Amino acid sequence: MRRRFVVVAITLGMLISSCEKTVTFRPNDSEPVVVVEASIENGKGPVVILSESLNYFSQITPELLAGSFLRNAEVTISNGSGTHKLKEYNMPVASGYTVYYYATDSSSLGTAFTGEPGKTYFLSVKIKEREYTATTTIPEFTKRLDSLWWEDAPNNPDPVKVMVMGRFVDPPGLGNYTRYYTSVGGRPFLPGFNSVFDDQLTDGATYDLQIEKGVDRNNDINLEKYAFFDHGDSVVVKYCNIDKATYDFWRTMEYSYANIGNPFASPNKVLSNIRGGGLGYFGGYAAQYKTIVIPQ
Repeated sequence: MRRRFVVVAITLGMLISSCEKTVTFRPNDSEPVVVVEASIENGKGPVVILSESLNYFSQITPELLAGSFLRNAEVTISNGSGTHKLKEYNMPVASGYTVYYYATDSSSLGTAFTGEPGKTYFLSVKIKEREYTATTTIPEFTKRLDSLWWEDAPNNPDPVKVMVMGRFVDPPGLGNYTRYYTSVGGRPFLPGFNSVFDDQLTDGATYDLQIEKGVDRNNDINLEKYAFFDHGDSVVVKYCNIDKATYDFWRTMEYSYANIGNPFASPNKVLSNIRGGGLGYFGGYAAQYKTIVIPQ
């Protein structure tokens, strides 16, 4: 019986392989779509970056990215009682390229405002004869980062490496969503590899959890070492309460990023809160900052 099974299996394999046919196809290039990256934080003004989407098979170059920014848009933001028109600014970056963004118009501060916890904000972007809109809320400071400390990295042969721990306080009641970033030595804030969390498992609890070092997704990430800090680091943790739409965007974005190239990953759609046919998100952040200096 076993021999018969083996013969049948071999025969089927030969039949299948003989029927194989190489199929080569390339999807049609799609029309570029407006991508909105917008945020507002407590105590700070709004920042909006506009760009065009790139085709899946595009060869990404600095020149291509620099040319994807959308300029001369009409961008306004409202807090429900007043509306402010943002101004386009530019910032030179490495290799002679320039980043364009929209922020508070310093020449029209009479209508300007900064973010406040508990308030809802409305964004409008008019460009290329179309309007894109979005709404976000800066939550109250519900879930908090209480304290920080460091510990030696477990099972790590490198004595320089340490892990930063945090104690978190989650009040009773589901629906507290958070995102965190870290900054080392005054460098830019970077989000964690998995940076957003809900409170399905922590509702009403005070608990301790490792805070992994933020990552730059433009560079290769060493999955064995990326989470740790070094002796001598000065670390600032930015811990933010966010609304459900902001959480959904980053949760699905990070899932897609983590599964790039994985043929067994479940299909996933990045969830955007931009209305009018655009991509991206508009997010509100109730941010608190805590610093820890790890001794040499």
